[in-house]
Amino acid sequence: MNSSSGALRLKGLVGSATALTLAALFNSGNRDFLLVQDDAEQAAYLFHDLNQLLGRDRVLLFPSSYRRRIGKGLEDAGNIILRTEVLNALQASSREALVIVSYPEALAEKVLSQQELNNNTLKIKTGEQIDNRFVVEMLNEYGFERTDYVYEPGQYAQRGSLIDVYSWAYELPFRIDFFGNEIESIRSFEVESQLSSSLFSEVNIILHQQSNKGEHFVSIVEYLGEKALMAFSGLDYCCKRMELVVEDLSTFSEAYLLAETSELIQAAKSTNYLEYGSGLSGEQQTEIQFNCSHQEKFSKRFDLLAGHLQKYKKEGYQLCILSNNAKQLDRITAIFEERQQQIAFNPILQTLHEGFCDHELKLLCYTDHQLFDRFHKYSLRSDQARSGKLALSMKELMQFQFGDYVVHIDHGVGRFGGLFRTEINGKMQEIIKITYKDNDTIFVSIHNLHRISKYRGKEGLEPTIHKLGSGAWERIKNRSKSKIKDIARDLIKLYSHRMQEKGFAYSPDSYLQQALEASFIYEDTPDQLKATADVKKDMELDKPMDRLICGDVGFGKTEVAIRAAFKAVCDNKQVAVLVPTT
Repeated sequence: MNSSSGALRLKGLVGSATALTLAALFNSGNRDFLLVQDDAEQAAYLFHDLNQLLGRDRVLLFPSSYRRRIGKGLEDAGNIILRTEVLNALQASSREALVIVSYPEALAEKVLSQQELNNNTLKIKTGEQIDNRFVVEMLNEYGFERTDYVYEPGQYAQRGSLIDVYSWAYELPFRIDFFGNEIESIRSFEVESQLSSSLFSEVNIILHQQSNKGEHFVSIVEYLGEKALMAFSGLDYCCKRMELVVEDLSTFSEAYLLAETSELIQAAKSTNYLEYGSGLSGEQQTEIQFNCSHQEKFSKRFDLLAGHLQKYKKEGYQLCILSNNAKQLDRITAIFEERQQQIAFNPILQTLHEGFCDHELKLLCYTDHQLFDRFHKYSLRSDQARSGKLALSMKELMQFQFGDYVVHIDHGVGRFGGLFRTEINGKMQEIIKITYKDNDTIFVSIHNLHRISKYRGKEGLEPTIHKLGSGAWERIKNRSKSKIKDIARDLIKLYSHRMQEKGFAYSPDSYLQQALEASFIYEDTPDQLKATADVKKDMELDKPMDRLICGDVGFGKTEVAIRAAFKAVCDNKQVAVLVPTT
């Protein structure tokens, strides 16, 4: 597109052909793109597709700060991270062009101005001479909460020469290690495992934007350069949605956070802009017509699919089947081979949201999840801030109440006495207090948290509190070890006999087995894949199988069991399904 103002409409794009076209257009120049979808879900799927095509570092999502309607629901920490990440990336002095994907409700919220954001950003570099007390003061000034350990955005913790801080501009918290007054290293780390993830030479610590009250808020379009291209699924629809948001929030106490629709329209029309959706705006537009069609539905009828692909192959089309699972591509090939249908297609180990067929380029791109009627889920890089914020042991620690029963692996059952900070060898550390019989007390460093667990016993029965140094706990452990050894001895004897027995060896997976497994709506998790493979391996041996599938409610145990049951039925065996009722 040239630099003159005007509107360009892309007509006839369907499915993920839209993402492919926008990615090609982005690669043809060196300018920022702001792509505006009609709603949050459409934006997330376009973000997913562009991530596959352009790479993770070039594409960012700019969502609303709220889980539901602006001002009517809870703020979403994960979304706030994504918004701040966009601002942080756009204000970087030296950077590549970026693609920002958004939707009307997100654009209706103003953001801190570039000057104000820069004033409220703490920039930290390795090798920099800085007093860690100054860093703590700045974090307090920015409104960060001091905790014993960080598990969600807006928190920081200090342990000796280490400062952990969870910025609002990155999906993982940072661990800043000082050597005296020099910053020795900066690493991101996983909250659950506390293990380092990546090494950084420089990071920006940014406050929660809405903690800054005042008139320093602007529309996101002010962050975009003059050469930036704005593209809309429908400009008129976007403007109407933004107007409805503003009208709905006319009594919103923080109305200064709402952007005017006129700013967006003026920014779009000041240069050329794109429309690529089904809705038409009233503007006179230059049109480019594409000849694309949606991926057809086959309802898992592989005879119909084979005939369809053969027809397009004869007409000279390039056939591509996309999946992010190599085993799924192998499964499709095996199904065709078992049906003795030679279908030559290009397997691509990356997937898009919706398949399409471009009749001008003679390119057919079909996705495996649509072929098998599976649900396709997108993932956002802020999911770690949204779920699984704490390791299990840390969650339990924060949920402990004074007097709760806990078990120390070396001392036995005691009562939780609280979490304290104390000075050890000149450094402040967190310790856990556990009280035993006769008010005996031990203190456990938070770094030895793995040695403590919550007491789990028969409901309604109070456990016996142990006395330190009495040897009672050691005797209980020794008795338990002895019983475990007896059980292990019996199991070894039993299994040695079982290994001598001959069982029925089931046949390898057939076409029917593959068709069944492809019919499940959701993709298997890694644990499901492993459990299924282990069960099948056992079934195909000529030795009796003895395997337990263990997992929490809703974690997919039944799907593994159904696969095993179907495998048995395919070899003319009967299967008993016991369904307990509660």
